[in-house]
Amino acid sequence: MKITLITVGKIKEKYLRDAIAEYSKRLSRYCKLEIIEIPDEKTPDQASEVEENSIKDKEGERLLKHIRDDMYVITLEIGGKMLSSEELAEKIESLGIQGKSSIAFVIGGSIGLGKKVLARSDCALSFSKMTFPHQLIRVILLEQVYRGYRIMNGEPYHK
Repeated sequence: MKITLITVGKIKEKYLRDAIAEYSKRLSRYCKLEIIEIPDEKTPDQASEVEENSIKDKEGERLLKHIRDDMYVITLEIGGKMLSSEELAEKIESLGIQGKSSIAFVIGGSIGLGKKVLARSDCALSFSKMTFPHQLIRVILLEQVYRGYRIMNGEPYHK
């Protein structure tokens, strides 16, 4: 299985880069992982809805360039479906059984994802009703994917 994270913006904080590197290393025994970072647009303070939509559209075009037709696309959205760790593991496993060999997780920038990216999504996933920094959610996502593979393989994981 190939897992691709397609994200807006670069990780600036070393502790987050270190955590991402650690989970990337752990995941390497279960799947092929690729992380693609696209440049973010500067969002002015008190941006209007029109400005925000324009920014999301520009970032969305960059994201879509990395989404292939054969990818199963899971967008991370506040309004998405919340799954337990076991349910996420089951989702990934069932996609593999269905012959989907490539899953793309898409994480937008600080103001979210554009309409075209949302339209391309096969599944909207939410980790919480709370808002998290989009840089931190990468670490949380990688940890959950790693946990999912541990669950699928019947290996111990922290409950």
